[in-house]
Amino acid sequence: MAAPMLRWVGPGRRWTLAWVDGGFSHRRGPRNGSTSNRMREQSSVAQQPLHTAQKPRKGGHKWAAVVGLEIHAQISSNSKLFSGSQVSFAAPPNSLVSFFDASLPGTLPVLNRRCVEAAVMTGLALNCHINKKSLFDRKHYFYADLPAGYQITQQRLPIAANGSLMFGVFVGNKRSHMVTKTVRIKQIQLEQDSGKSLHDDLRSQTLIDLNRAGVGLLEVVLEPDLSCGEEAATVVRELQLILQALGTSRANMAEGQLRVDANISVHHPGEPLGVRTEVKNLNSIRFLARAIDHEIQRQIDELESGGEILNETRSFDYKLGCTVPMRDKEGRQDYRFMPEPNLPPLVLYDTASLPAGAESQRVINIDQIRDALPELPSVTRERLVRQYGMLPQHSFTLLNEVGLLQFFQNVMKETRAEPKMVTSWVLNTFLGYLKHHNLAVSESPITPSALAGLLDLLDRKAVSSSAAKQVFKELWKGEAKTAAQIVSEKQLELMQDQEALEQLCQSMMEGHRQVVIDMKKGNPRAINKLIGLVRKATLNRADPAVIKDTLERLCHEVSRVP
Repeated sequence: MAAPMLRWVGPGRRWTLAWVDGGFSHRRGPRNGSTSNRMREQSSVAQQPLHTAQKPRKGGHKWAAVVGLEIHAQISSNSKLFSGSQVSFAAPPNSLVSFFDASLPGTLPVLNRRCVEAAVMTGLALNCHINKKSLFDRKHYFYADLPAGYQITQQRLPIAANGSLMFGVFVGNKRSHMVTKTVRIKQIQLEQDSGKSLHDDLRSQTLIDLNRAGVGLLEVVLEPDLSCGEEAATVVRELQLILQALGTSRANMAEGQLRVDANISVHHPGEPLGVRTEVKNLNSIRFLARAIDHEIQRQIDELESGGEILNETRSFDYKLGCTVPMRDKEGRQDYRFMPEPNLPPLVLYDTASLPAGAESQRVINIDQIRDALPELPSVTRERLVRQYGMLPQHSFTLLNEVGLLQFFQNVMKETRAEPKMVTSWVLNTFLGYLKHHNLAVSESPITPSALAGLLDLLDRKAVSSSAAKQVFKELWKGEAKTAAQIVSEKQLELMQDQEALEQLCQSMMEGHRQVVIDMKKGNPRAINKLIGLVRKATLNRADPAVIKDTLERLCHEVSRVP
């Protein structure tokens, strides 16, 4: 059943009345911007230098920042958490709304088994303790995009708790040294998503789309163990990779499937923690890092100028690059948590506690889910380093860029080239072209097979490295030609006639006697000049290493002539 469009009229941030299909409803909040996440491009982990968020103040004291995250991941499920309504991105407004989603009287929640299994799987992957008994609660707050006036969540006894997530941060001038850190996970809870408020400033009204209302979410609450934007960005990216590897969430930030709230405060080391602010609805990893670093610096500047930090909710204006106030923080008492009367306790089992004769479709076995866990990103990186001998930072890049690991592995399957050569070409040449043209791996005009063919030619010394780059440039045009065809058409084959090359080197030495004299004196620039001249004469078809060996041998023979 499609729910009607709801409109809210009224300027400013204040309580107003909204006409809702024959009645009035209260709403408080900002007019500008949506209460939902703006869809922005998904980014990789920010690669800015690590900020310690410490700044000397008058008197020589330093500031330390404390950052905690609340991460909401949309569960990959065909239906919503408590109703049979379909879950689909960009469906027509209010076309995926059941009676329960619209909170019509008499409707009752029915728990989605898939969402429970996803929560257990995620908890296990994050080293959490899985509670065999968890409870559902009502969290009350009144927004137009929350028809029931409350959200069903797990405040008292969540499905998973006390976990940890390891992540790596690269430090140093060249960012070549990786420091491994751990952030504690307080809890993971199941909860409903709200609808979406779409603000129309031209008509001074707000439209409500309830398609998202009731969609299952995993809320991952992290302890405040982070200290800067880069650490937060790295943690969120690592969690995103884990969720995608598990299949529990697509975690596409551009579609609002992964949203982050950041709690931030600053204090002097050794002193009590400062007053925290919350920056809401960050749905880009790059903007997350920028928002946190800006808010840390804003609080430091405010305190050093004699001001005070308010316990408030803020949002990040990505155009201005700063955080702006939204509303005062609502205390826990405002939410009026109470047990959800329409849902019994959620009971899970392990192999030891599984009731005799229990039907597998009627119970959830924690051990069975644990046994089915796929390879996690940290294990994948270790395998890449061990199997291909690559540097740890290379393994991070392969996983952080969407689709790049699969591309690399497909190239490896089809080429005889050494892993070191493949790694270099994929991470430097191929990825460089992608970034220059602002393309995703899936949009590349070069297939793994095409690159593998080029690397085979390079591996068996059929072309020089410079000629290989010319071939890659031609392959990028996407004209359905193989590397071998391009080499043949443009006559880029490596010169195999050693006698002809030796004659050419001899001729070049006779025509540049002063360079030969300098070469005999040990001037390295002299031989490099001769190598360049020979390569130019061969249209870059001769191997520079072979040219160098030939020149040195001829020079040595000339020196021995009386």
